[in-house]
Amino acid sequence: MARFDFQGTGSATAGGNAQPDVLLQLGMMYATGRDCDMDLVAAHKWLNIAAIKGSDRAAEMRSELAANMSKADIARALREAREWMTMQ
Repeated sequence: MARFDFQGTGSATAGGNAQPDVLLQLGMMYATGRDCDMDLVAAHKWLNIAAIKGSDRAAEMRSELAANMSKADIARALREAREWMTMQ
């Protein structure tokens, strides 16, 4: 996996212009703990948003990730994704 670099992606991740591939990379970063602490809730959140924006790969990864999460954590991730989407 390539290192996710926040510099230069500002317009790609801002608001409704967020690109699915950038969101997928963000989800992968949190899922693997690459350059950050591993956070499955955050990973699921970003993979979910990428899937909503059309990434089939993100949808697959989100399903795989959810199999290893508690129902409470999945609910929290879905709530956070919904909140992020409504604020954009």
